[in-house]
Amino acid sequence: MSWQTVELGSIANFINGFAFKPAHWGEKGKPIIRIQNLTDDSKPFNYSTINVAEKYHVTKGDLLVSWSATLDVFEWVKEDALLNQHIFKVVPDYERVDKNYLRLALRGAIESMMKFTRGSTMKHVNRGDFLGTNIPLPPLPVQKQIAAVLEKADTLRSQCQQMEQELNSLAQSVFLDMFGDPVTNPKGWPKSKLGENLTIKHGFAFKSEFFTSEGEYVLLTPGNFFEEGGYRDRLGKQKFYMGEIPDGYILNEGDLLVAMTEQAEGLLGSCIQIPASNKYLHNQRLGLVELKTNQNKYFITSLFNSKSIRKAIQSTATGIKVKHTSPSKLEAIEVGLPPIELQQRFEKFVTNISKQSENVILQKSELEQQFNSLMQRAFKGELELKDVA
Repeated sequence: MSWQTVELGSIANFINGFAFKPAHWGEKGKPIIRIQNLTDDSKPFNYSTINVAEKYHVTKGDLLVSWSATLDVFEWVKEDALLNQHIFKVVPDYERVDKNYLRLALRGAIESMMKFTRGSTMKHVNRGDFLGTNIPLPPLPVQKQIAAVLEKADTLRSQCQQMEQELNSLAQSVFLDMFGDPVTNPKGWPKSKLGENLTIKHGFAFKSEFFTSEGEYVLLTPGNFFEEGGYRDRLGKQKFYMGEIPDGYILNEGDLLVAMTEQAEGLLGSCIQIPASNKYLHNQRLGLVELKTNQNKYFITSLFNSKSIRKAIQSTATGIKVKHTSPSKLEAIEVGLPPIELQQRFEKFVTNISKQSENVILQKSELEQQFNSLMQRAFKGELELKDVA
């Protein structure tokens, strides 16, 4: 098949959003799309009635690329809206490129774009570098076939992730049925401070110059947490570490970690047990939970992931740009603790859920490998037409 290599800027128009100011906001008008509205459906919109150029208007089906703080590609699926700065509206040259192929090619190119990021906390890309990123461009019929098979693989992968989240939510539902709210303590369990039963230790400040896109050691952040608990595979966005590792910061299977920094709203205070699939590092944004008394780690994990405890933890947070808390603040929170026998009964139920979740994670991992293989073959021109029939 005949392939070309082209720059992104040659096959699409990338329109940066309008610099809306607080004075432009109101309760009526069209919603303003900010990055947080792309990454979190629960975030409220600002609205505006001011007149802006048609190029800043977004309709259903438009491709959007967030290029500051969060680097990602989205397809707008909601009502007509207005585009804020730090987001590109991508208008394809439909005579040359299929929209679905471009969306997937952009996702595949994000990792290479990361080398052009600027800033330490607020990551962003340079427009010129971004538009100069090369992607392969086969003929239009082939683009559509490639997009179809990649979309199917991506959908299966997303379904596995959704199932994993539902299993985590089921564990929380059973927790509340058995123990009640741990803060208000309606079942009257004996109350004590968390610090009387466990300790929380900060992780290590690993140096960003040794971060890599692949490697042996996974660098965990709160982004690896689901809001109600459970390990989130960040897929192509996952960071690894290739530098020297101090003693005591390589985690073991089953270790409990609590998110100490609000990398995304709702994650602060969430807790996971370390899975067995990789080697993981204890990063500074996370607290290692170590039990001092006879408490069950499955119970403690769900305790942290209960809404009331996460709310209590979030109320202790300080900081302007990024909120964070400390081990001492978490250890001072008072909760009701049921007898160990009931905690162990809860463990049996959670273990059953975990087995189901492990099967889902394994299936998701296999689908991820298949998807990455297809992506690599597709964008190297190695995907045969019979493979996308």
